[in-house]
Amino acid sequence: MKNVLHALRQRKFQALAATAIAAGAVAAVVPAVAASASPTAAATPRCGNSAVRAWLGVPGDGAAGSTYYQLELSNISGHACTLYGYPGVSAIGPGGVQLGSAAGRSAGDPERVVTLAKGATAHVLLQVTDTGVYSKSACEPKSAVGLKVYPPNDTAAQTVPFTFSACSKKGPVYLHVRVTVAGTGIPGYSN
Repeated sequence: MKNVLHALRQRKFQALAATAIAAGAVAAVVPAVAASASPTAAATPRCGNSAVRAWLGVPGDGAAGSTYYQLELSNISGHACTLYGYPGVSAIGPGGVQLGSAAGRSAGDPERVVTLAKGATAHVLLQVTDTGVYSKSACEPKSAVGLKVYPPNDTAAQTVPFTFSACSKKGPVYLHVRVTVAGTGIPGYSN
């Protein structure tokens, strides 16, 4: 009889232990599932070139020797994704050949993770310096037919059609970008 009672107690203990382990596992799984369901930088994938569509808000705003444009990055994927930092931007001529130096980075805004919901847009302020401020020999002005835009932290690019005067010679940095910021740069246009 003693062995039977011992066996019953042992089974009861094993059943309680299994229940406790299962309850602990459920408690551990539920917060992890809940946390991964919210769009966080760790759980949300990066917006690669195929996830965003770059476009330019025109006309720009002119200032002494430069014109400023809103370079928009819209999430065209079927899910949320993130952007962080500066895009790569350069002018291209006919045939897709890069004209002059790539855009410089203008400091001023802190770099932050920007989470784009499906269909949402972020923006970057793009400064295009008038090529007339440089000597013709240093700049060698040519007509650009577009901008090559690399989303932040990506090595694939897309072309945004845009005609403007660009320096074809490397040296003068006539394009500058600011950090990627949440929301459109064109008030009231989209989310």
